[in-house]
Amino acid sequence: MQAIVPYLTVSNASEAIDFYKKAFDAKENSRMPEENGKRIMHADLTIHGGTIFVMDEFPEYGSAKHPNAERKSPVGIVIQLSTPKDVDAVYAQAVAAGAKSTQEPADMFWGARYAAMLDPFGHEWMLNSALEKK
Repeated sequence: MQAIVPYLTVSNASEAIDFYKKAFDAKENSRMPEENGKRIMHADLTIHGGTIFVMDEFPEYGSAKHPNAERKSPVGIVIQLSTPKDVDAVYAQAVAAGAKSTQEPADMFWGARYAAMLDPFGHEWMLNSALEKK
């Protein structure tokens, strides 16, 4: 596991996990539901070699509120991909799964192929891959 792991709070962790599987080929490593089984206290996912944790909102324990249309997440997640063509492929897959495009894939001035989108749960995802040096 990497040294820093994003922990996403969402409005429906079961649906979010299903979305991340469709959008990013996420692998679910573990899931811990609360005792009544209605919400997920913790889930561990691997996405393109990186780890993220996902949980439902638990206001009764002081957890962060999930983002929504009025309250966007202040943090974005970057998936660093191996090749520029991977940016296009993952972008197309995520948009087909229900992500909302905020930046179509493009070659950027900083020397990368880049794209960005919002998932249905209010989290921003960015795709990045270094361009070949000329």
